[in-house]
Amino acid sequence: MTADARMPTDREIVLSRLIDAPQELVFDAWTDPEQVGQWWGPSGFTTTTHKMEVKPGGVWRFVMHGPDGRDYQNKITYLEIVPPERLVYSHGGDEDLEPVSFQTTVTFAAEGNKTRVTMRSVFPTAEYRDRVVKEHGAIEGGEQHLARLDEHLAGGGTGTSRAFVISRVFDAPRDLVWKAHSELEGLKQWWGPTGFTWVTGTLDFRPGGMFHYGMRSPSGQEMWGRFIYREIVKPERMVYVVSFSDPKGGITRHFLSPEWPAEMLNTATFTEQGGKTTLTLHSVAINATAHERKIFEDGFASMQGGYTGTLDQLAAYLAKIA
Repeated sequence: MTADARMPTDREIVLSRLIDAPQELVFDAWTDPEQVGQWWGPSGFTTTTHKMEVKPGGVWRFVMHGPDGRDYQNKITYLEIVPPERLVYSHGGDEDLEPVSFQTTVTFAAEGNKTRVTMRSVFPTAEYRDRVVKEHGAIEGGEQHLARLDEHLAGGGTGTSRAFVISRVFDAPRDLVWKAHSELEGLKQWWGPTGFTWVTGTLDFRPGGMFHYGMRSPSGQEMWGRFIYREIVKPERMVYVVSFSDPKGGITRHFLSPEWPAEMLNTATFTEQGGKTTLTLHSVAINATAHERKIFEDGFASMQGGYTGTLDQLAAYLAKIA
């Protein structure tokens, strides 16, 4: 499935792609602040959301982190929202933002179990549009943008599941919550299912590094797991691949459910307000078969319970050290 770029007038860019997911899921991916961070932008970019109000007149403020290490400040103002069919928004408008202003209409048209997404961006003048195309690679970037959406929603054979999301507010400053996630002495106090005891662990906290740990269940069975860190933006965000493992750190299957996906991509975001910290965890199965994705998605209720117990342990630990 490739994107089709058309320019009906000399002030417009139109991009379209058939996404391998139902209309409601595709619309959700555009309007869920946790999901947009997984796919928004051209290849190589990541996105951090600071505020997202999906309503007419609402504002989405976000930073796009480029592969060149530069941060790009962005603002979208929603003008029209018709779930799950249509979004209209304006981009730019403030002095502290990227100097690119335009209005976009996104339509979501169901085609069986798939969705035709069409983005129509209108620029102030033809010259302005041509400059954006030449200097910012708007057409190529837009095609990559829609391709990443397709990948996020398990298109193109990537094996990516729907997202599991859980959020919790802790009565502790963000630096302390971050520290509990980034130091071995903290992790060993709270990480893991309720009732499990810590056996051993190592932590190499850097992009490409590993957190490897062993635990023992109440019945005495050992469980090993690992994180491989992909992105660390202190103290705002960390992205890592979660797997069950063997004692040497190799990937294994779930010790109780061998049909569980071998790898999950987790994104943890940390935001602070009034001395309290909101931790949001976004998890998707990656490189998974259709059957494994279904097992993962069917397990959301049990994941909710499991993570709730783990976050209860984190809250208790933070209360002790705050």
